[in-house]
Parts: sequence; C-alpha cells; structure tokens
Amino acid sequence: MATVATTNRQVRLAARPVGLPKASDWTIGDEPLRELAEGEIRVCVSAISLDPAMRGWMNEGKSYIAPVGLGEVMRAGGVGVVEASRHPGWAVGDAVSGSTGVQTHWTVAPDRDRHAGLAKIDLRLGTATQWLNVLGMPGMTAYFGLMDVGLPGLTKAGETLVVSGAAGAVGQTVGQLAKVKGLRVVGIAGGAAKCEWVVKELGFDACIDYKGGSVRDGLKEHCPQGVDIYFDNVGGEILDTVLTRINRRARIVVCGAISQYNNTTPVQGPKNYLSLLVNRARMEGMVVFDYADRYHLAVAELAGYLKDGRMKSREDVVTGGVDVFPATLNKLFSGENFGKLVLSLEG
Repeated sequence: MATVATTNRQVRLAARPVGLPKASDWTIGDEPLRELAEGEIRVCVSAISLDPAMRGWMNEGKSYIAPVGLGEVMRAGGVGVVEASRHPGWAVGDAVSGSTGVQTHWTVAPDRDRHAGLAKIDLRLGTATQWLNVLGMPGMTAYFGLMDVGLPGLTKAGETLVVSGAAGAVGQTVGQLAKVKGLRVVGIAGGAAKCEWVVKELGFDACIDYKGGSVRDGLKEHCPQGVDIYFDNVGGEILDTVLTRINRRARIVVCGAISQYNNTTPVQGPKNYLSLLVNRARMEGMVVFDYADRYHLAVAELAGYLKDGRMKSREDVVTGGVDVFPATLNKLFSGENFGKLVLSLEG
C-alpha cells in the first residue's frame, strides 16, 4: 500500500538575493498537512517548472507581479495530481497544473484562489513535463510573443526571425512555431551541441554559437537580408548587436533578459536603440499572464503540432526533490540546462 503523506516539504525565500541566489537565501523544511476546508483540494506535486523569471520575482519593487514575500513559499508553476478533494468540480486523480509553489503538496480553493492558475490538463495531449514546456507557460509565452507581438509576415512572406536562448524553453518553441508559419529562423545559443540540436532536430535554418564565435559575424553570415523579428530572451550585448541588423518595420519582442537578472550594478539598457528610429521599428515587452483567457487556443494548436511531428519538446529533468531546488535553479544562469528545466519530485 502507498504511504499517505502527512507533511509538506517546502522551499521558502529567506532573504533577497544579491547577484546569484545562494544557499542562505532559502529555508527548506516540513510542515504538517492540515485537514481540507470545504471547497479546497490538495494536489500532490509531481514536477516543478524552473524559469528565469523566478529571479525577478525574488526582488523587492514594482513589477508585473508582486514579489515573493520573505518567508513565503517560493512561487513556481507545477503539475501534479489531486489526492484529496472537498470540491465537487475536482476529483481525486485529476491531473492539474497551476502555481503550485516549490513544495510537495499544494492546497488550493479553486473558487476563491482566482490567481492560482489552476487548470485540469489532458495527458493524452502531452506528457506531464510537456505541460510545463510547450503546452505550459513557456509555450504560451512563445506563442503569444510571436503571434501577437512579433506579427510574423507583417512586411513580407518568409521574414527572418532571430531568437536568443534558442535551446531554452521559450526559444525552442518560438523557432519551431516560426518555421511552421513559414519564416526563416536563426537561433542564438551557447555551445556547439545546442546549436547543432536546434538546426538538426528542430529545423532552424541556422544557429549562432555566442560562446564559440562572434554574434555580429554570425548575423552577417546567416541574416544577409537583415532581421525582421527578434525574439529577445537575454538582453545585454546580444540585444545591442541584433539591433544593428534590423530591417525597416522590424519588431523586437522583449520577453526576458537573463544576462541581466543577477547584475549587482544597474541593468544595461540598449545602446543601439536609435536603430528603432532609423528603421521605423518597434520594441515591445510581453508578459504571458496577459493572454490567460486564450491559453486554450494556443494549447490546442501546439498540441496538434506535437502530435503530427512538426514540433518537438525537450525537457532537462532534474531529480532529487525540493531539496535540490536552489542548486538546480542556478543552472539557468550558467546555461547548463539543455531544454526546459524541470525539477521532478517523484521517486
């Protein structure tokens, strides 16, 4: 017989990180599981999504979402299975996703916790880890960032798209979706293995290894007609370099700036921003939560591409439970992860 859990193991934010998060910024411990109140469900969390945005959520100050409070369970998206329910719309055994936090069990009231992102997921459309990748928040970010902000095909057929962080969670989906939509796709990634993977496995037209060569030279070689859409996941010098190659009416999608998240000095803004003026181009930020009411449409389309083989989903799954969360999170900032970084709580 399976052992019924009586405690919830959690990771809480103990201090605001300065630079790269360190072990002392976290506390890890157990709390007893309480009885459910009427209208609540309890989810046994099986996997947690680790995303660069988590670093911003640790900082104090105004942003698109309130910072994680000191002493609070670290915010994270996750997937799991309902193991207890006192809500008529949710049954034991339902597979779900939502803002589980970094913990083994998530207690949530579906009717009251409107911002929890709780949703049932269909494991016939994709695996649990794919629901944290192409069918989850990274996939939604890629889909709406490209389709609503990048506006493929705005200036001509077969536009050229460049995406940084091409082998990461968002980048891999952006590039594959762009190919489905008829664009020419050039990735930027760190390391020969990642570049080879996005070209040979994902079908990108080319990939520039920023660790092994010059991004400027790579753009000249692979984007001889310029850049129509740049999907930016990294910011910093790479953003500045791409700005020198944009075409008239280009669109720059500001999704993230992982190169800047652990800075202890002021964030570096774009030095070549006047290229936007010269080229009548625009740079627009996007936050995935703004599109929540349309997630189901994106999921249906992307699941179809997974099923017919036009899209692949690669996850870098780390085992070890919540205790290895602090070290695993930092893999994002060293570029160690290969694909969508997921922390498995099973086993």
